[in-house]
Amino acid sequence: MSKNQVLVPLTSLDKLQSSGAGYDLLRYYSLPEILGTEANTLLYFMGRNLARKLDIKTIEDIYFIFDKLGWGKLELVKKKRKEIIFHLMADSVANRLNAPFESEFRLEAGFLAESIQIINEASCECMEEVNKKILQVEFTVIYTA
Repeated sequence: MSKNQVLVPLTSLDKLQSSGAGYDLLRYYSLPEILGTEANTLLYFMGRNLARKLDIKTIEDIYFIFDKLGWGKLELVKKKRKEIIFHLMADSVANRLNAPFESEFRLEAGFLAESIQIINEASCECMEEVNKKILQVEFTVIYTA
């Protein structure tokens, strides 16, 4: 991150207004076409980049951002020495998983990895696993250092 960059205060997210449909169309139809075969990787790094631009200080900030951006309700399920497991559930998640397009959660995974890295000052990566049966996404953040 450049030294001149000003972090976006989380209160500014309250000024955003969106129904989400336009966002979903861009994310699931336009972006994959533009990004091509590297779409999942690029979305992951876009999520990491977004986290670096926001003023994230606590895990509660991450919950707030997920909710405000319409990504769903994030919940910490298990915390171990080398990993943290989160579940993501909400009507918006269920709608995405039941939609007529291929949904993914790479942007959220990248965002979560970078957010935890910022808060804990330790290198992290994140993997996601979708459970369509219960309409839930499980994120596993792994400390890499």
